[in-house]
Amino acid sequence: MKHSGRQFVILFMLMMGCSNAYAQQKQRLTNNWEFIKQDLGGVWEAIRPVSPGKPEAYPAWSKVTLPHCFNDRDGVDPDVNYYQGPGWYRTQLNINNPYAAERTILHFEGAGQKTKVYLYDKLVGTHNGGYDEWTVDITDAIADFKKTTAFTRQYKGKVPVEIRCDNTRDLESIPSQLSDFNIYGGLYRHVNLIYLPQVSIDKLYANAELDKGMSKGWITPKIDFYNPTGARKVSGELLVKDANGKIILKEKFSTDTLRSGISLPRLNIGKPHLWSTIDPYLYTIDITGTADGDVFKHTEKVGFRNFLFVDNGPFNLNGKRLLLKGTHRHEDHAGVAAALTDSIMLQEMLLIKEMGANFIRLGHYQQSKTILNLCDSLGLLVWEEEPWCRGGLGGDAYKAQAKNMLTNMIRQHYNHPSIILWGLGNENDWPGDFAEFDKQKIRAFMSEQNDLVHRLDPSRKTTIRRCDFCRDIPDVYSPTIWAGWYKGFYPDYKKFTEEEFKKVPHFIHAEWGGDSHANRHSEEPDKALAKVINGKGISGPVDSTLFSGITRIADNSDWSETYICNLFDWHLKEQEQMPWLTGSAFWTFKDFSTPIRPENPVPYVNQKGVVERDFTKKESYYVVQSYWSDKLMAHIYGHSWPERWGNSGEEKMVKVYSNADRAELFLNGKSQGFKTRDPQNFPAAGLRWMVVYNKGVNSIKVVAYKGKLTVTDTITQSYQTEKWAKPVKVLLVKTGDKDGVATVEARVYDANGVPCLDAANWINFSLSGNGTLIDDLGTSKGSRKLQAYNGRAVISVRLNGGNSVIGVFSPGLPVSFLKL
Repeated sequence: MKHSGRQFVILFMLMMGCSNAYAQQKQRLTNNWEFIKQDLGGVWEAIRPVSPGKPEAYPAWSKVTLPHCFNDRDGVDPDVNYYQGPGWYRTQLNINNPYAAERTILHFEGAGQKTKVYLYDKLVGTHNGGYDEWTVDITDAIADFKKTTAFTRQYKGKVPVEIRCDNTRDLESIPSQLSDFNIYGGLYRHVNLIYLPQVSIDKLYANAELDKGMSKGWITPKIDFYNPTGARKVSGELLVKDANGKIILKEKFSTDTLRSGISLPRLNIGKPHLWSTIDPYLYTIDITGTADGDVFKHTEKVGFRNFLFVDNGPFNLNGKRLLLKGTHRHEDHAGVAAALTDSIMLQEMLLIKEMGANFIRLGHYQQSKTILNLCDSLGLLVWEEEPWCRGGLGGDAYKAQAKNMLTNMIRQHYNHPSIILWGLGNENDWPGDFAEFDKQKIRAFMSEQNDLVHRLDPSRKTTIRRCDFCRDIPDVYSPTIWAGWYKGFYPDYKKFTEEEFKKVPHFIHAEWGGDSHANRHSEEPDKALAKVINGKGISGPVDSTLFSGITRIADNSDWSETYICNLFDWHLKEQEQMPWLTGSAFWTFKDFSTPIRPENPVPYVNQKGVVERDFTKKESYYVVQSYWSDKLMAHIYGHSWPERWGNSGEEKMVKVYSNADRAELFLNGKSQGFKTRDPQNFPAAGLRWMVVYNKGVNSIKVVAYKGKLTVTDTITQSYQTEKWAKPVKVLLVKTGDKDGVATVEARVYDANGVPCLDAANWINFSLSGNGTLIDDLGTSKGSRKLQAYNGRAVISVRLNGGNSVIGVFSPGLPVSFLKL
């Protein structure tokens, strides 16, 4: 399926809300918000009449748009702990409900983490939990407020709403603060103003099922109504449409004794078009009904598919084996933190699909419905999980919140055909939040949650990752392996995986990979490989030669992209030779912020992504794509490696990641010969050449062939033969100036002025003057404090039409300045 031509269609579907439980009149409340990042003495401080220059004007509010996260920058600020506490939002609404017996609703798609909603000075709703959707009916509060003088005099006919979000640390709330991700605060998903008639559809449960032969399908709809006024009579019609909009089934319904919901007869669909990862075919259910003259509508998407985790075997989709090729994601992005826009989410999911993935684990909490809609439309199978992550097990309030959030996740995302696994937790063997860590109590609660899932949704399977003393509870289990990073070496991967596979009836491998500092490369991993490979891959010792006796690579490696590409390459070629493997998901697609990694090369960033926090691709992205993507591609390793080094005349390995059948490499215009791709010929599936660089600038080109198709890739690299001593200075140079933004590079040199191409010194940028550092992005080129990559570091400055001086400091080296 071609996805590029569908992008605008998909985005339009998202904007319209292709799975909309409130398809009446909905308005996104994006603009006209004010925010303050602190607590107030009470709600009165947000609404009292204010005269400029008076004490009542303090504290000052700032204007923001939604979605908004109040950790958008400080989550990756290298100098502070990210803010955890309350923040307030306020706005004024024009209420124009068109219905005679109207209901006016505030719909929150997610807010972090504990939220209170006020209309003027009246508390109208609360919610505990940062990831599920929830609503507040403000109808009666509006009616009461309209009776006050403040409505006409102070607010001139508008309705004031104030919202207090709070992500204060709380041991009795999930997820644990020990988790390896920020527990963000704010209105970081959309807030909607919705006008409803007196009766509307709250939820439609319409899981599409198949018979054993998958030639017949059916839907057994159950409708839950929102009926606060207690109406008794409702009637309507349900339509099922195919992907082209053709009506294939109609069903009328009516009742004179409406309470909370009704169940409709089974809807039979002959020869249903199956949903799959390569043909994500969706049917539409449209419901139109009336109650006391008011019309309500509802639209939902569903898909027919059959999946099976074979006992002690692989995964099947629609009766055929499918190797799950997956990754993970957090709701996190450079400059906005958790406040992702629809366009950011669309771009991310398209990058994941274009990489060739067919599976994604949404860790470690219920994610935006926009993401689930995209998974349905793009063909990505999903593992979604509740945010019971690390720390142990709390008391009654803790467990009640966990049950409530698990229930909400299933009810709110029940109809998505992409979802196959409900996650019960993550790393629940990790103690620390409570004096007691009782494995039996954790097992008991895990069993309760497992039973709850099966009651709410018998059609899907349960899973957890890394809690061995609970591995017999869920339907599918994922242990921890991490070969080549936290345990052993990457050539141990198959052995470790087979050992774990034999322990449970249904196995999946979530989380593998390792950290890489974007733009950092090394000559050593491939130099070691060159000594132990023959034409078909490794033929020598792997521990001492490849890894220099390191026993825990996560603590001792250079965090180079070179090493991580080899690790990915090995895992992916091994997975192709495991016929029993259900599949895996590497951790993770995108770098993300975390409070527990302040000493990482980019502080407070988990750097295990194959793209950076701003979607800049690392080299490992192309390794994955070369194994998983059907679209012809070729990528020479080293696009972000401008300067290689070594001896004059020394052979260097050039790797090409490609899914082509064969490829020809050119160095400085001269052919280096053809290579044939063999996925088991490690590294680079045999597409590697040993070449001799010229001193200075070298041009490298590859032409790759698959049938009648060809694709090319080119890079330019300098080759340095001069040896360097220890770093003694760091200097700044402006490398770009465009649209009022200057790009500055810091470079580390020895006493003779030779660039230190393996230097990993800490680099600290500072700025004085009119300009602004473009920092706190959590990226290799958007951080004012980070480790150098190959003796350099880059940052940008917004000049703001004036003069500035940028400085760079590296511990033990003299400070350097540059006037901009």
